[in-house]
Amino acid sequence: MGSYGLFFLVAIAIGGVAWVFVYPYLSGEKKAERRMASVARAEPIARPTRAAGKSRREQVEGTLKDIEERRKKASRPPLSVRLTQAGLDWSKRRFMITAGALGFTGFVVMMIVHGGLIPALGVGFAAGCGLPFWALSFLKRRREAKFLAVFPDAVDVIVRGIKAGLPLLDSLKLIAADAEEPVRSEFRAIIETQTIGMPIGEAVLKLYESISVPEANFFGIVVSIQQRAGGNLSEALGNLSRVLRDRKKMKAKIQAMSQEAKASAMIIGALPLAVMTLVWITSPSYIDLLWTDPLGRVMLACSAAWMLCGVLVMRKMINFDF
Repeated sequence: MGSYGLFFLVAIAIGGVAWVFVYPYLSGEKKAERRMASVARAEPIARPTRAAGKSRREQVEGTLKDIEERRKKASRPPLSVRLTQAGLDWSKRRFMITAGALGFTGFVVMMIVHGGLIPALGVGFAAGCGLPFWALSFLKRRREAKFLAVFPDAVDVIVRGIKAGLPLLDSLKLIAADAEEPVRSEFRAIIETQTIGMPIGEAVLKLYESISVPEANFFGIVVSIQQRAGGNLSEALGNLSRVLRDRKKMKAKIQAMSQEAKASAMIIGALPLAVMTLVWITSPSYIDLLWTDPLGRVMLACSAAWMLCGVLVMRKMINFDF
């Protein structure tokens, strides 16, 4: 009887030891304690922070890649987009008809004045293919210059609105209502695009498609990244506003410094034409050989080609891209 009692006590002791040391591993209590300890420690808290930072960096990189692809596509816009960038509401058909009418008019005028078939074809080609596209580029540059003159002030208005507690969309509506053209119409297009369901970050990125200047691209990048990855939008736009104003000052300084070179280029380019006109007025028989004799016409064409090359070289030298 005493041996049975001793065996019973030993069994209880072994069971108690097993309950204390082995059961937590079998039941999962030890695993739960380790998990709670890992949550309570400070080290694992930093891991989600690093992971979140990495995720935000990946979002920013993805956004920048998308924007770069958009920029490459917008570098060679079709004719309809170029008409929009120039501020014209023309259709492609209307533009082509106008270009054909100008080319036909130039050809007919040269034939009427007995300029010859080849010169008439050249003038018609220049009037039909060169003049319309040159005018389109001129209108585009003029519209972009007007946009850049007003755009930094518009960004400042957005920054003040956000700091005052207004949402970004309401700040954009202020610009669409009170800004000068063409900023007003461009921001109105952003609001209309956002109204039909497009996210505001995507809508702002479309600004570069209608105004193909780096400043519009900067604005779209800042807003798009903030919408996707978060951040202090007022601070980012404030920095962008300072960058835009610095670029504007630098552009004005470059234009002031290059005015002397531009004046010299204009004088050098106009001097041969002025001398030829004066000689024709004073001694017409002396210079008539240039357009009456075949060799004179060849010399005149070669001189015009060399003059064009010189003008293009001087233009390249005095135009600064930054």
